[in-house]
Amino acid sequence: MATKSRKPDAIALLKGDHRKVAGLFKKFESARGPSKKALAREICLELSVHTMIEETIFYPAVRGPVEKDLMDESHVEHDSAKLLIASILAGKPSDDFYDAKVTVLKELVKHHVKEEEQRGGLFTQARKSKRLDFVALRERMEALKEELVAQYTRQGIPTPIVRAVGKPKVKAGKPIA
Repeated sequence: MATKSRKPDAIALLKGDHRKVAGLFKKFESARGPSKKALAREICLELSVHTMIEETIFYPAVRGPVEKDLMDESHVEHDSAKLLIASILAGKPSDDFYDAKVTVLKELVKHHVKEEEQRGGLFTQARKSKRLDFVALRERMEALKEELVAQYTRQGIPTPIVRAVGKPKVKAGKPIA
């Protein structure tokens, strides 16, 4: 049964993550030296945890009321972000394209957030569910989030798993001048 509680719910948790990452991207823009790599890593950590709780708990819970095309786009956007996250984590600020990768990740996340939060977007559609308790859903998501943050902080951010883009066949080459 859906709750009409004023308690923070699953969507409020996800929106809070969105705001936190937006703030980290803003700090990255003016960062220099070692703080740049630390901020990029924090962005990657936050997004890695966020995508995991969305994909394993939130998206499966709201699959019915949310349009299939929108769910599919969300998964592809997550996978695109994960590819950039893996590249950022493997690099360093002095690498070619490092800042560009973070910028493109920021733009991708901004687009993804808009599709989730806009009127008629994923969150609006999810709220149409009459069977979901969004407060209980938040509690499950929060528990997994705490566990993942602790694990990723202790053991490192794992190699991202892409599910929607399959096994891309690409070759790495030198940049075209």
